[in-house]
Amino acid sequence: MRKRILLVIILLSTINLAFGASFPFGRSYNYTDISVKRAVDGDTIQLENGERVRLIGIDTPEMHESDKLYRDSQRTQQDIQDIKAMGRRAYEFTKALAEGKRVSLEFDLEKHDRYGRLLAYVYLKDGTFVNAEIVKQGYASLMTFPPNVKYADLFLKLYQEAREHRRGLWK
Repeated sequence: MRKRILLVIILLSTINLAFGASFPFGRSYNYTDISVKRAVDGDTIQLENGERVRLIGIDTPEMHESDKLYRDSQRTQQDIQDIKAMGRRAYEFTKALAEGKRVSLEFDLEKHDRYGRLLAYVYLKDGTFVNAEIVKQGYASLMTFPPNVKYADLFLKLYQEAREHRRGLWK
């Protein structure tokens, strides 16, 4: 019995070392002061601990081949290459805004999505609300999934203003 318990502990420790943040047994991270390792795309970042964060309430165009890219193309009647180019612009904006910066995360009612990514509102140390800034500058549409709707009204206002003033992707 002791050997089995010891084997399980060794196995879990090995998995934890091999996969890091994917299996954070016994780890706790300080989400009030953590660095953004990289922008994955316009609405997803990766933290220094390896975790991916999906920015709540916003949606940027896809820049890589995916089922969503094709669905978006059919839904909007836009060319796939045009969508990918817009996705690249949104990614570049998010990269310039957040990559390498220290941030804090605010969670809503659901903390993870079905892919295991953290769902969060992200703030730079200077107080810039990253999710809102991406919408405000015209690089994202809205994507609201209850129950994570804390800032839905703010995002709608910023989205309408960005469209009206032809900012970012709406030029």
